[in-house]
Amino acid sequence: MELLAPAGNERTAYAALHAGADALYLGLTRFSARDGAENFSAAALANLTRTAHLLGAKVYVALNTLVKEEEVPAFFTAARTAWDAGADALLLQDVFLGRALKEMYPEVVLHLSTQAGCCNVHGARFAAECGFSRAVLARETPLADIADISAVMETEVFVQGALCTCFSGQCYLSSFAGNNSGNRGRCKQPCRKQYRTDRAGYTAPAYALSLSDLSVGERVKDLAAAGVTSLKIEGRMRSAAYAAAAVEYYRALLAGQPSAEAFSRLMRAYNRGGYTRGLAFEQDKTLLSRSVQGHIGERVGTLSRRQGRWFCASSFAAERGDAFKLLRGGKEAGGARFAEEGKGGFFLASGDAPAEGDEVRVTLDVSAERHALSLRRTRPVRVFVTAKAGEALRAEAEGVCMTGDVCERAVRAPLSAQDIAACFQKTGELPFSCDVRTETDGVFVPRASLNAFRRAFLEALAARLAPARAPLAERVPPMPAFGTHKGGMSAVILTEKDVPAGADMVIWKPADYADMAPPAGAWLYLPPLFTAADEALVAPQLNKFAGVYCEGTYGVPFARRHGVRLFAGTGWNLTNRIAVAGALACAQFAALSKELTLAEQNVLAAEGTFALAAGDIKVMDLSYCPFERTCSACDRRAFYTLTDEAGRVFPLRRYRAADGCRFELYNCAPLAAERAKASVLVDCSAGGTAYFAALRAGTPVAGATRGHAARSLL
Repeated sequence: MELLAPAGNERTAYAALHAGADALYLGLTRFSARDGAENFSAAALANLTRTAHLLGAKVYVALNTLVKEEEVPAFFTAARTAWDAGADALLLQDVFLGRALKEMYPEVVLHLSTQAGCCNVHGARFAAECGFSRAVLARETPLADIADISAVMETEVFVQGALCTCFSGQCYLSSFAGNNSGNRGRCKQPCRKQYRTDRAGYTAPAYALSLSDLSVGERVKDLAAAGVTSLKIEGRMRSAAYAAAAVEYYRALLAGQPSAEAFSRLMRAYNRGGYTRGLAFEQDKTLLSRSVQGHIGERVGTLSRRQGRWFCASSFAAERGDAFKLLRGGKEAGGARFAEEGKGGFFLASGDAPAEGDEVRVTLDVSAERHALSLRRTRPVRVFVTAKAGEALRAEAEGVCMTGDVCERAVRAPLSAQDIAACFQKTGELPFSCDVRTETDGVFVPRASLNAFRRAFLEALAARLAPARAPLAERVPPMPAFGTHKGGMSAVILTEKDVPAGADMVIWKPADYADMAPPAGAWLYLPPLFTAADEALVAPQLNKFAGVYCEGTYGVPFARRHGVRLFAGTGWNLTNRIAVAGALACAQFAALSKELTLAEQNVLAAEGTFALAAGDIKVMDLSYCPFERTCSACDRRAFYTLTDEAGRVFPLRRYRAADGCRFELYNCAPLAAERAKASVLVDCSAGGTAYFAALRAGTPVAGATRGHAARSLL
């Protein structure tokens, strides 16, 4: 299997590469879902791809943000730039832009980003139809479904790093709470804040939505058995020490070699509240990190007083520059830094208020960073050099042959075979390790000439082994033309049987997908996570519905298979005309992205489009239980609330799917926006049908927000 490492900057990229990564993934300065990373210029990318290719590794470029209408030309320019610089594949969230790119440039290799939410064979099949060869699977995909998808196309599965609270590509909390969209690479991580929940045992402030870091460890063997192509390490915002340690750890696991030291360095580099095996292997007790937020490193000892100073008895070789976090009763109590060595441990200095017995955890280990930057990976090359009097200087390797000036017989101090070998072992920035074989009969070659010949030969060898790519021709995709659509048709999403008067269409959300009794003529709401078990539960009941409203592009093959009508939901994140036209070509109706302004919606208002104009704003889909599956003590309410540190209250809806309870989080304020030219979509999931009545009557809704109607998401 491929071992794929993150690279937020050049330092991290080369550290991961030299640690043994088979491939790297990174972003350019635009359209990267990690906008806060340093990312790469075209020149830096070209240099990196050459080095990677010389080492037999690949480089994938993430262009995986949502692309708005006016950005489409710049997106295609960025795609050409990345491909021309040597990228081995491009990662995209927008499946329809991917299809357009593939039609223009068939040679481009496309991987579907995890932001697209591929979680079942239907999603994989549709991605393949659109020209993608690999899908980066949603982190919530069960192991059995991973195996099924791997039979359809290449799969890339996360094995290490941060876990998003929300199902990939469906998080809008940062967007609506702070105008910074996760779908645009600018998530402010409100899920890492403290919340109070109105359920017994969970009322105290806690990191109620914060998940532990993923570390599947030995379970990579299960992923191998499932046919996974690539093991992905998350962390484009993390350090070179983290990337190198993660690569070394999984490289050791895959090779059946000792991995404890690499895992220790990995914990010191980044470890958010312990590790979880993740949802692919079912929810475990370590999934949530409710007590501690952020990096807590590795435990190295406990705090005591010695000679009036704070001391940690430990075998850890601390040094100047190391930093530590103190835990008390499992919660953060402050920080500390290395002061000086002591017998059997080291002294610490802290500006907080330490106490005896505090747990000491190292969170910055300068030796680990030093180790990461010291790693060196080379490509062995056997070079044959001939230097004979009266003949041209000659070098050969890997099918490359170069001749230089004619060698003269030495009068004194002839050039030895050892001299020639030593010269050719100087490879500069090129990652070669030269085994030099020489034939010489005692010639004179000026050192400057020999060095220049060696540099030219090694550059020619590099050009042969990692050739530059012919640039793609500059093309612009044809943009669909939409006629005038004045809207008027209304659809309502609701969880209750009371259908509001005047609704043209009802989309019904069941409380339990195993027991559905919908109102007549309703469409069935299908969530973004839809497993094979969910399909087995739903399929026999589809005859009760007029069609399916689906939050993922998996709905296209699903609707075909079951012969039902399709409504492309807001979860498709349609933000440009290419995407809207693509959706309407395979669905009867399509909802526009929730993150567009009114003006942006109007540009995309083709016949059959809908725009969310009023009601509840779903900001998260939780595919796990935030109450840690304490089922025996659960009151099984339909709704709970989360209250943040500012006192804002967010409704939390519970429903049951094939694997048990899942949850939806709604914005603290309902939506009351101006109506776009598209048809109207009203969400009554949490607040009831009063929102639809208010929209019809034109009456204001107390405490409502206009959402992104008037201001663009950043």
